[in-house]
Amino acid sequence: MKHIHVNRKDHLKVLLSAAGFFFYAVSGMSAPYALAQGQPSIYDFQVETIDGKKQSLEDYKGKLLLIVNTASKCGYTPQYKTLEELYQKYQGQGLVVLGFPANNFRAQEPGTNEEIKNFCFLNYKVSFPLFSKISVKGDDIHPLYQYLTHQPGVEGDISWNFNKFLISTDGKTLARFDSKIDPMSNEITSAVENNLTQ
Repeated sequence: MKHIHVNRKDHLKVLLSAAGFFFYAVSGMSAPYALAQGQPSIYDFQVETIDGKKQSLEDYKGKLLLIVNTASKCGYTPQYKTLEELYQKYQGQGLVVLGFPANNFRAQEPGTNEEIKNFCFLNYKVSFPLFSKISVKGDDIHPLYQYLTHQPGVEGDISWNFNKFLISTDGKTLARFDSKIDPMSNEITSAVENNLTQ
């Protein structure tokens, strides 16, 4: 039998292709696309709105995004108020805040999607897009958060409710902010203003 030598570089390519195939398989995207295009873009993901409708993140292409995992019974829950303030201040210039309720930390988001939606509107008049409750950590992590938490420079598990990712108008991950950093803090508003295109 003839021995076929595969160098380490080619072996790595095979492993990365297999990883890409698996990623797309579990996230509902087509494996051929993964193998052809390589690394996914944030615009490849589909999510579900809090009203149960399918939503492609490609619809937000050209917008500056602040993606936040939220909860209704957390010490940081009042950040819903400042997230809405941030959204109102900059949405006319292209900012969209995307809220993803999650129950990963001390069961601080126990409600149904309808209960979460009503809570956010009645208490904080939230008008930015909210999505169906997902998992942002662990074995059942949503593919979007699997992607976000593996971006170079901001990688690492979600530490708590209200972690925040700033995504550029062309889909690049610009920054990650800890839960304790308020949406209307100078740190976030400066980053937003520096990356708006309008």
